[in-house]
Amino acid sequence: MIPLAIDYEKVTREDARLIILRALSEQTNDSLASSTLEVVLDAFVIRKDRDWVHDQMAHLAEHGAITVVDAGTIRIGTITQRGWRHLQRELVLPGVKRPTVAIQRVIS
Repeated sequence: MIPLAIDYEKVTREDARLIILRALSEQTNDSLASSTLEVVLDAFVIRKDRDWVHDQMAHLAEHGAITVVDAGTIRIGTITQRGWRHLQRELVLPGVKRPTVAIQRVIS
């Protein structure tokens, strides 16, 4: 039997980054505070502290997917055009899970 070597921490980071992008994209102003992102991630059973969330935001910012502004002990993330393009599957961001293809039903 072949052992399954799955890096669950890597999978969790990649999932969380996609969830963050999607959460930002759902906002009228394309922005959320890291404290709110903690709650969003918790809904997907990703229970991590704020520093971990800040690390994921930093990764997304390094790849141009979001901008980050410090606001006291929290950070405000705003999705960029590059982040939107990842969600639309027009480009691939390293370390971010690819969104699933939306299957649209064609009615003839």
